[in-house]
This record gives sequence, structure tokens and C-alpha cells, in this order.
Amino acid sequence: MTTTDVPLYEPEWLELREGADAAARAGELLGPLREWLAGTGPRTGGLMIHDLGCGTGSMGRWLAPRLPGPQRWVLYDRDPALLGRAAARAPEAAADGAGVTVATRRGDLAGLTAVELAGASLVTASALLDVLTRDELDALVAACVGARCPALLALSVVGRVELAPADPLDVELAEAFNAHQRRGGLLGPDAVAVASEAFARRGAVVRVCDSPWRLGADESALTARWLRGWAEAACEQRPDLAARAEGYVRHRLAECAAGGLRVVVHHSDLLALPPAGGDARGGVS
Repeated sequence: MTTTDVPLYEPEWLELREGADAAARAGELLGPLREWLAGTGPRTGGLMIHDLGCGTGSMGRWLAPRLPGPQRWVLYDRDPALLGRAAARAPEAAADGAGVTVATRRGDLAGLTAVELAGASLVTASALLDVLTRDELDALVAACVGARCPALLALSVVGRVELAPADPLDVELAEAFNAHQRRGGLLGPDAVAVASEAFARRGAVVRVCDSPWRLGADESALTARWLRGWAEAACEQRPDLAARAEGYVRHRLAECAAGGLRVVVHHSDLLALPPAGGDARGGVS
């Protein structure tokens, strides 16, 4: 699973971006989540959290120390090497010092159902929604609501980037990149809006918060890697941009190396809480 905009799944990319991801995540969503979890009463064995498309496990390392009580994390990914890294670097303690344990499941998420999520306290993911189709997202929403399980879905691209200083080619590349994100029916920058509507339609309470990357001189390595991938995807979508993009990227990389480039990559985090009174209109998948 990718994140913001560059479809790179290598461990090096995921580790390079972990600090920016952690700084961007919408911590203000944790209050309503903790309140909902507390309101459901004690659970035998503590919280059961399903982390979809876990990558190297950065969501667990960020979230587990921010939630109290014993936690059992189930990590999903198609890449066994990523699963191994995530399990090896799993957090050891919750916010109150309680233990955290981890299990891994390799495979595609397409068949995830409410039955498989039975007993789950939370479903979470990072940079997942924008690489789903509408049907895949609708199935995920139905599974969460059918299992009466909250969902915290972070760092979905929303189609806006800001570069300073500005360049005339910024807008064309951004538009081409957004079109690339929607290729083959993927939701890309439309994912958060589509997910919000799908959860709300089934009676869930939805909150969305901004979670932008803010990249400056201290994040130059990440900025350079992001910039290359962003421009490459844009040119794949619009080959006519390639000649101009070559000089653009060279110039931008020089700015980055000199500490003079600032980039904001906009994302949104979404929290969906189950409907009150068991009104799971989507039913059990």
C-alpha cells in the first residue's frame, strides 16, 4: 500500500516517510476514539486492532502507545518481508504500560468481511483508501460497520500539493498526478469523500481531519524521493510533460539540496464510529 502519492512499497521508502507520517497524523481524532472504546466496556484480553496494509508497522508504533490497556494487533500485508519487519519492530507497551502482542496475516484485503472482523475493537490503515476502487472501499466499509467496529483510516491523498517557491509547471504536474492516481478505477484523491459518504450512508458517525506532510530543509531526503516519484507518475500519465519535467525536477532537486524548497502534501485522516443502537445498515458481509 502506498501513502500520499508515490506508489513505492519498498521498506526504505516506508521507513523514510515514517517521521513525516507520524507528524502529520490527526491526533485530534484519538479523543473521540478513546471515548467510544471506553464506552463499550471492558474486553476480555484487551483491544483487538486490525491494521490493514501494515507495511513496516508504522501505524502500530504510533497508535499503540496512545491507547490504554492490553492490545492485540493483527497485521495484514501481501508482502511477507514487510510483515516480518512490522512484527519485529512492534511496540511493546500501551499508553498505560500494558502489554502489546502481534500476529500477522499475509494476503489480499479483498475478501475481508464482518465475520472476519468479529470481536475487533478497531480497524486501522494508512494510505490505503486512495489505492482502492469504489467497490473495494464499499466492501471494506460494509465489513467495518457490519462488525460494529470503528475505523481509523489515515493519510489518504486529497489531490493538493503546495511547493514554495512556486513554479509554473506545478499545477500541470499536480493535475497529471491526480489523473494517474485515478487510473484503472482507483479512487485516488476522491477516496476520503467517497469513504465518508459510504460510512455515513450506513449510519456511522464520521469525522475527517487534515493530516498534511510539511516538508522543509530537515526532510530533504524524503522531499527529493517524493518529488522524483511525483513527477514520474505525472509524466507516465501525460508523456507530453516529460521534456519540461526533466529540467523542472533537476531545478527542484537543487533547491531541495540547498534547503530552499518547502512542500506541503495534503492528506486527510478519517474516523468512522459505529452507528448507535446497532443500526448497521450495511449488514454483515
